[in-house]
Amino acid sequence: MFGRMLVLAAALTVAQVGGAQEYFGDARPDAPELAARGSLPVGVRTLVVEHKDQLDILHASAGQPDPRYTRKLVLEVWYPAQLAAGQKEHTVYTDVLGSGPNDPKRPNTPFQFNGRAARDAAPAAPAAPAAPAAPVAAQGARYPLVIVSHGYPGSRLQMSYLTENLASKGYVVVAVDHPESTRADKAGFPSTLLNRRLDDLFVLDTVAAWAQPGSGSFLAGAVDADNTALVGYSMGGYGALNTVGAGISAAAAAFVPGGKLTVNQQGNPQYEAQRDQRIKAVVAFAPWGGEQKVWDAAGLAGVRTPTLFITGDQDDVAGYKDGVLKLFQQAVNADRYLLTYVGGRHNSAPNPPSPAHWSNPDDFQSYSEPVWDSRRINNINQHFVTAFLGIHLKAAPLQAYLDGNWKGFPQRAQLGLVWQHLKPQ
Repeated sequence: MFGRMLVLAAALTVAQVGGAQEYFGDARPDAPELAARGSLPVGVRTLVVEHKDQLDILHASAGQPDPRYTRKLVLEVWYPAQLAAGQKEHTVYTDVLGSGPNDPKRPNTPFQFNGRAARDAAPAAPAAPAAPAAPVAAQGARYPLVIVSHGYPGSRLQMSYLTENLASKGYVVVAVDHPESTRADKAGFPSTLLNRRLDDLFVLDTVAAWAQPGSGSFLAGAVDADNTALVGYSMGGYGALNTVGAGISAAAAAFVPGGKLTVNQQGNPQYEAQRDQRIKAVVAFAPWGGEQKVWDAAGLAGVRTPTLFITGDQDDVAGYKDGVLKLFQQAVNADRYLLTYVGGRHNSAPNPPSPAHWSNPDDFQSYSEPVWDSRRINNINQHFVTAFLGIHLKAAPLQAYLDGNWKGFPQRAQLGLVWQHLKPQ
C-alpha cells in the first residue's frame, strides 16, 4: 500500500511540475512533424441527441421480439473557435474509472483531466481555400467532419489528445458516448454488436442536419458532412468497418439469437443499401473482430473506403496475426495502410493514464501500454492521422508522409514502428 501511495504521489508530481498544466497531446521533443497542434483555436461543447424508436436488443425475448426505446447519445464536439477577449483554451473534462457499473473491484469513480479547448466558445467561420503549402490549415468553404467512436467500455473523452489536435487543424470532431457501452453504463455485448454502425450513421445524419443554413445550430454552414471520416478504437473500429461495407458473416450474425444482427450482415440488401458515400476515410485503431471471425473474406472485400489501421503486434484483445493484420490484408478493395507498434498491445488509441488511474492497476492498464510511452504513441498517431485525413478530406499534398520513408520523423525516432501499404486489387 505504501509503495502504491508513493507511485500515485509521483504521478501527481509529474502532472503538476512547476505548477504547469498538463494537456494530453502536446508534442514531445521527439514528436514527428505533423503531430504539432494546428494554428486554429479550439472550442468544445457537450450535446445530447436522441435516436428514437430503436430496437432494445438487450430486452428482446421470444415473448417480446421487438421492444423499442430511445438511445440518448452524449456527444463531445470540438471545432475551430473564435475566442472572446480573455477567453483561454482550457477546460476540465470529467470521465469515470472502472469497467462498468456494479463492479466492486473497479467502482465507477469520477476523475478529471485538463483539455486544451475553450468550453462553449463561438465557432470560427471557415477560412478561404488555403494554398497548397499550408496542408493542415482549414480549406474550402466548410470544415470536414470526423466522427470518433470509443471502445467497449470507453468514453467520448478517451482520445482527447487527437480530437483537440484535429480541431486545431480545421475539422469538426464529434466523439460519441455509445449507450450501454461506456464505463459508466456498460451492459450486454449484443448492444455494441448491433448499434455501433447505427449510431455512427445517426450522428452523421444529425450533424448533416445541423450543418444546413438556418438550422439554428452553432454548426450551421460550418461543417461539411459530405466529407466525413470515421475514427474508431477497438469496438469503435469494428463499427467503423461495419459502417463502410464490412458486413458481418452469417456465423457472426448468429452471435445473437433471433436474427437481430442480420441488419449488419454482408449480402443483406438492407445493409448494402445503407453504404454511405459521405464517408471518405476510416481510421481503425485495434479494430476488434478479425480474430473472432466476425468477418469472412467476402465481408472484408466490401470495404472500399481508404483505411488506416493502427495497432500493436502483441494486441491481446483484437489479436494481431489473425486479427488486425488479417483485416488489413483481406480488405482487398480498399487503399489501406497499417501502422504497427512493435511490442505494443491493445491500447494504441487512448490518452495516457490520468493520475487517478494510478491507484488501481486494472484502471491503469486499461489506458497504458506496458512497453510504449503513451505520450509518444499519441504524437505518432497525431502525425499519421493528420496526413491520412488531410489527403482524403482536404486533398492536401501529404502523400510523402505515407510513403514509408518516415518523412517528418527526427533522426532515429522511428524505432519500433512498422509501416505497410496495400493498394486495392
